[in-house]
Amino acid sequence: TTTSQMKMFLTRMGENARFIITGDTSQIDLPKHQKSGLKEAISYLREVKGIGFVYLDGRDVIRHPLVKQIIKAYEQKD
Repeated sequence: TTTSQMKMFLTRMGENARFIITGDTSQIDLPKHQKSGLKEAISYLREVKGIGFVYLDGRDVIRHPLVKQIIKAYEQKD
């Protein structure tokens, strides 16, 4: 998502609302020149009280057993 889309979504939170945003910063398909709204939200909101982040890795994969190996292979190239 773009920065403006993420900001638009986050700033429409109503009273007693809870948001859960899922995303994978390694799977951003925006054009190279466009910043990721997910990455920027993580950066901007990291220290905001009441906002938390959970990070998952290959140990959390519950798909086909080959997926862990695929993820590991790509991580070694990054």
